[in-house]
Amino acid sequence: MKRTLVVLTAVAAALGITPAANATYSTSLVVMGDSYASGTGAGSYQDGTAGTCWRSTNSYGEQVAARLRTQGRLGSFTNVSCSGVETQELATTFKGQPSQYEALKRKTDVVLLTIGTNNLKYAQFGGLCIQSDCTGAPTEAMLAKLPQMGSDVTGVLTEIKKRSPHARIVLVGYGRQVSTKANPAGATLDPVCGDGILTTEERAQGNKVADGIDTTLRAAASKARYKGVNVSYVSPFSAPGTFNGHALCESGTPFLRGFDALAPGQEGQEAVFHPNQQGQTALASLVRV
Repeated sequence: MKRTLVVLTAVAAALGITPAANATYSTSLVVMGDSYASGTGAGSYQDGTAGTCWRSTNSYGEQVAARLRTQGRLGSFTNVSCSGVETQELATTFKGQPSQYEALKRKTDVVLLTIGTNNLKYAQFGGLCIQSDCTGAPTEAMLAKLPQMGSDVTGVLTEIKKRSPHARIVLVGYGRQVSTKANPAGATLDPVCGDGILTTEERAQGNKVADGIDTTLRAAASKARYKGVNVSYVSPFSAPGTFNGHALCESGTPFLRGFDALAPGQEGQEAVFHPNQQGQTALASLVRV
């Protein structure tokens, strides 16, 4: 018997077969969070979620799950993300859906999450930039809310660890929605980039908030790691070139929805400044599980 095992091992080695290295493992994946996680604006919505949670089959979480499935690594998958949810609402019934925390099990080993900007009323801030003037006091008010948002997100990460102690959490950020610069000459742009809608100063101050959100989420993940949470932060800024040139009002193909979302038959204002299908694919490319 020993001789047979030795021979089989030698044959496997000669063929380049290394069972331990090539063995796959089953991943129990949960996707949680808000509209960036659910895929609002990316189309192809799951039955019953259009107009409520806007849960898209094109979302980065669904794409990561599809990748794992293709690799034979997906054991179980639950997507409970929902547009509009704030950190504290993850623990409650929201839009008729159970608490998102209920999806977490002790066996869950990967959690994908985007959360935080609804605490700031970030969408309303964007609306103010479009309809009026968001420079000065409105921008400063948003920046003043960031420390509390960071604390709230750290709380979410520690709660996930309590419920799924062995899980690795990937916190995915938001990035910038609009170019800081003036419109590039000759480019075909979304109407949101039209004259008098978003001034260059509004774009600059709006992106000051966007950058602050990114920094705050990174710090929240760092604080959670200090508390023993296995979390990594994925930022659209973290891979140069992935999103460069693809914000609204830039010359590249936009990765976000603008006023096109307001056209008849489209999602409406909830999808403005949200990643489209290409944007969600770009986010998925940054997530490694």
